[in-house]
Amino acid sequence: MSIARIRKDDTVMVTRGEHKGETAKVLRVLPDQGKALVEGVNVVSKAVRRSQQNPQGGFVKLEKPVDLSNLMPYDPDKKKGTRITRERQGGQLVRRSKRSGKLLQ
Repeated sequence: MSIARIRKDDTVMVTRGEHKGETAKVLRVLPDQGKALVEGVNVVSKAVRRSQQNPQGGFVKLEKPVDLSNLMPYDPDKKKGTRITRERQGGQLVRRSKRSGKLLQ
C-alpha cells in the first residue's frame, strides 16, 4: 500500500464481511501484506497442542488480519466511516477527516 490511511491505535469501521458496521481499535498494521489486526474482528479458534508453555492444550482464540480495503477510518463526531485527506501542517503531513474536517491523531 502506498498511502498509510490506517495506522496503529486508529479506530476503524469494518465495511465488509461478518463484522460489517462494527467499530474497533487497530492493534497492528501489516503494510507488506496490506492487512491489519483489529481488536475483536475476525477471531478464530485454533487448536493448540500440549507443551510446557500450555500444559492443558485445547483451543485458543486468535485475531487474524483483515484486509485494509475492508476497513475505513471512523469519525466519532459523525458516527460514520470517513475518507481521509493528507495535508501539510507545520512541516508535517497530517490526516484530516473529509466528513467532519477534524484531524485524526
